[in-house]
Parts: sequence; C-alpha cells; structure tokens
Amino acid sequence: MGHVSTVRKYVRRRYLTDADGAPVLDPETGKRAWEPAGEVWRAWYRDPDGIEHTRHFDRKKDGDDWLRGVTSSIVTGTHVDPKAAKLTVNAWLDTWLEGYASRAPATLRQARVHANHIRKAFGSRRLADVRPSDVKAWTAHMKAQGLADSTVYAVHSRLAQVYRDAIHDGLVPRSPCSRRTSPPMGRQRPYVASTAQVWALHDAMPEHLRPAILLGAFAGLRIAEACGLRSSDVDFVAGIITPAVQYPAKALKTATSSTAVPIPAALAAMLATNVPDGTAWVLHDGLGRQVGPWAVERAMVAARAALVKAAAEAPPDEAAAARARVLPDGFRHHDLRHYYASVLIAAGADVKVVQARLRHASAKTTLDTYAHLWPETEEATRAAIGAAITARVASVPASLADSLRTFDVR
Repeated sequence: MGHVSTVRKYVRRRYLTDADGAPVLDPETGKRAWEPAGEVWRAWYRDPDGIEHTRHFDRKKDGDDWLRGVTSSIVTGTHVDPKAAKLTVNAWLDTWLEGYASRAPATLRQARVHANHIRKAFGSRRLADVRPSDVKAWTAHMKAQGLADSTVYAVHSRLAQVYRDAIHDGLVPRSPCSRRTSPPMGRQRPYVASTAQVWALHDAMPEHLRPAILLGAFAGLRIAEACGLRSSDVDFVAGIITPAVQYPAKALKTATSSTAVPIPAALAAMLATNVPDGTAWVLHDGLGRQVGPWAVERAMVAARAALVKAAAEAPPDEAAAARARVLPDGFRHHDLRHYYASVLIAAGADVKVVQARLRHASAKTTLDTYAHLWPETEEATRAAIGAAITARVASVPASLADSLRTFDVR
C-alpha cells in the first residue's frame, strides 16, 4: 500500500495548564509543572509522500480504528494530509484568489464578489466540514434574501469551482457541491427590441454616437468592442469588421471575439460617414477622441427619455406608433445584440451561424440565450415524415399501395 502504520504503548508526560490554558508553575521549583505520568497509545503512519503522522489515544482500539480509516483513504485515493484538513474556507479562498489573479480584471472582480458571499456563510469553517445539506440551506437562504436565481446559481457554481480546485490540491477528498445542491439557473429571456425601436433609438442619439447603435444592432459588437473599434479594424470596401481590442485598448473577452464580422455595404457606408480622414476611432466624441462605454450608456438613457417624452406629447393619431417606439427602463447597449441575433434567426440562420456572428465561444451559450426565438418545428417534422411516407406509397405498385392504405390491424 506504500505506507507503514502501527499502534504502540508509551508513557506520555505533558505540562500542566489551568482552565484558561495558561501554564501552571511548580511551587517548589518555580518551573512549569508536569501532569501525572500516564500510559497512552500512539498511532502513527507514513503517507504515500513519506510524511509521518501521529495521534494519541487512551485505548488501543481507538488507535486501530483510526488507522483503518487512514488505510482505506490511502487505498481509495481520498487521503488528505491532517494538517491540510484544518484549513478554513477563508484561508483557502485567499490562496485560490491569488491563483485566479491572472484572469481578466472583470472576471476577477466577479470572483471576489462571489467569494464574499461564500465567506459570509462558511469562512470560519474548515473546508472538510462543509456538508451538502449546508450548501442547500445556504442557497435557500440567499434566495429568501431576495437574490436573483441567476445570482444564486452563479455563486453556487463558484463554490463548486473552489472545491474542485481544493480536491485537485489534495486538501479535501470530495466536494459538498453537486447537481443535487445546485439551484435552478433562473435564466431570463432577453428583451428583443423591434426594428422601429432600434431606429428610433438611433435617431434620438447624438449624431457622433449613432454608430454605437449600428455596431450593436447590425454587427453584434459588445459595447467595449464598439468603443475600442479603430478605423483600421474596418474594411469599408469589403464590408468586414475585425475587432482587435476592447476599450480602452485591452485584450478582447475571448479568443473567438476577434472573429471577423461581415456587414452589408449600406452599413459600411453609414459607418464611413462618421469616420473622417485621419480619425482613429469609429466611435468618437465628435472631436476624434475615443469615448468610453459609460458615455454611450448615458446617451442611451437620455435617448430613451426623449422617446418617452415624444410619446407623451404625440398627437392622438400618432400616439400608438410613438408608444411602440419607447424602450423599457434598463435597456442597455448589450440588448442590441439580442436584436441582432433575432434578425439572423428570423432570416433562417441556424445555431452555428448565429454563434459565429455573435462570436460565442460555445453553441450552448447561443442556445441557452436564444433557443426560444427559433420557430416551432413540430409542423416541419410532421411534414418531413409525411413526405417520406407519401414517396413510398407513390413508388410501389397500385395493388400494394391499395393494401397499404386499407390494411386493417386485427
């Protein structure tokens, strides 16, 4: 088994302490006093790494039982160093976040937020002491506090990730997180604006920021990508946008974010009108200087307010159309990507095409977000099977076809 273990009797002597753990002095010598000598059983073993571990027991049976459990854990590969088993969730999160610091700043910030939720619930407890029942009670408590289902799901997933890495480091034998403890994902369907709403928003924006709407709604760029898009990243003749950086000049979100996006000539022409010769940025402040995402979002808030005001002041015969152009509170630039996806799906694009245009790393992300936008296929599948049967009936002799049509199952 690669390890040695035994239980032996020996005489143990320990210093005497009071109820508070303070040392007790011998009144005759003035030195620390000893407890009365007593016999104990010392159990020890050497783990697969050659490290010796020792525990003391009043009975030999208890030492034997402990060693049997240790032997079983070594054989099954679930052995954990007893010193590591004392590690708290707080201490492991500190170490884990240090190793996670190489991620993108936004990703690291989100991990820290999730870690704070975990610390509040389990920070002072040992890693090995957290049970699945504790995790289920914790997620229920977060839900009762009013946290969104998606937030509770994300924090639980983070705890599961933290424990997977702890297992990999040999700190715990198993994780308290599983499919049984996982809360529902609670993903909400995205709001999809109408074409009239998109153009109304475009027209209500300051002229120099209108390309932000075009890039989101008709090219699917994220706001940081739109703000970081340089004139050299757009081939206005061929109609190709190739994102290279995101605002201000950071690396893109994922490797697939740099995938080229084809655009129609009409869109290329509209973007070109906003990029005078010598202007470095497609999206600028009117003086050729780069603008940040906050400037775009702030302008969108003002544009939505202008649409609300226009609807309130519209004459009766135009009121309905004006109200239809109003966007809901909280509508963001990212929601323009949902419109872009809806246009592609309505035109018959399949999942892989939509994934490529949105530059999602996985088709699963595309389906999780937009599956409800694809048309129902029940009639299409029924028609396909019916066509196969009709073709068969038409290809056989008339006498056999009649028997197929009139066959009676007894």
